[in-house]
Amino acid sequence: MTHYIGVLDGADNVWGIRVPDLPGCHGGGASPEEAIADAASAIREWAETRLAKHVSLPEPRTVADLLRSGEIDSAAGESAVMIPLLIDSGRSVRANLSLDAGLLAAIDTEASRRGLTRSAFIASAAREKIEGQR
Repeated sequence: MTHYIGVLDGADNVWGIRVPDLPGCHGGGASPEEAIADAASAIREWAETRLAKHVSLPEPRTVADLLRSGEIDSAAGESAVMIPLLIDSGRSVRANLSLDAGLLAAIDTEASRRGLTRSAFIASAAREKIEGQR
């Protein structure tokens, strides 16, 4: 999985992230976690738009590269965060999962409460975990 470096800056309940390798791509939120989740969504949208135009994505640079370039100002309180790029392929595949019966019952109950299928619920939970939303 590809990860891009986000530059996190903020305080109190105002946090922002810019992604130097993806011009114009940024996220924000009331906490660092919300800003990271928003940036993960922004990165996905940025990449999908680019790929739809058949334009390749830039190679992600390392934290060391960004520090050397001066694009992260740690003296000003900025820090680097890894943000995963998770793009749906648009193609579903069948997967066989083994889960505890009690957990599966809880998944089915919660999925039903939210108006989702079991698969949609599990996919959304996995996406949240991968993208650092929880």
